[in-house]
Amino acid sequence: MSNRPACRLTGASRLRGALLAAASAGVAALLAGCGLGAGTTPQAVTLTVTREFGAAPVPAAGPLQAHGQETAMSLLMRNYSVATAYSGGFVESIDGHSGGQVDGAPTAWFYYVNGSEAPKGAAETKVHAGDAIWWDLHDWSQAEHTPAVVGSYPEPFLEGVAGKRLPVRVECAEPQGKACRTVGARLSALGVPFGFAGLGPGGEDQDTLRVAVGPWSAIKVIPAADVLAQGPGASGVYARMSPIGQSLQLLDASGKVTQTLDAGAGLVAAVRYS
Repeated sequence: MSNRPACRLTGASRLRGALLAAASAGVAALLAGCGLGAGTTPQAVTLTVTREFGAAPVPAAGPLQAHGQETAMSLLMRNYSVATAYSGGFVESIDGHSGGQVDGAPTAWFYYVNGSEAPKGAAETKVHAGDAIWWDLHDWSQAEHTPAVVGSYPEPFLEGVAGKRLPVRVECAEPQGKACRTVGARLSALGVPFGFAGLGPGGEDQDTLRVAVGPWSAIKVIPAADVLAQGPGASGVYARMSPIGQSLQLLDASGKVTQTLDAGAGLVAAVRYS
């Protein structure tokens, strides 16, 4: 398992069908760190490893180690004990925490870079200065993938995607309202340049980070909110808004309602549309 191909890591969402077979076969290989070798070491990088949607941290043995040009895979393996299955096809375990079946539910390791689920395998994803990389082991029975997460805030507003900072547009149902002004103030405090606009159904742009602020009755007209309304399977967000916005249901990993919030409650969610 010392050849370079063994360092390939395809995102777990691409190999979902093989996951249970891998778990039952118990095929795993402990790999040494592998990456791009010589190059400039990325600075100000963070690596977070957790379980159960961030509820249970998996701490590293010491300070973060990074040497030369790193990939998401090489950085993980440099700082944790990693085992893979299917000849390095996906991460099977990190520090002994394995994917597979837990109480009948499928679990797997997923990783995010600056708040977005990575579109490529970890061995193909270069680490850039300032990147926030998050690995999480969780139940994917209700959502095979989570395209975007809020747990990496203030990313992606600071560093963007793949080393490229993206323009930010704040769209508000009430441009002079307190909620809109608060969002603007928080982004300004981070040094993030942004523009203001009124909330509307158009304006979709893959290269722009769009922050929509307002009551559900106003936000639901935009396509990204439509994805949110379809539930975890479409959005990756474990919450469900009632059609007219009078209540908000919070869901657990199995999709069951754990709490219902009434008028006055708020939701901060990240979604990505294609």
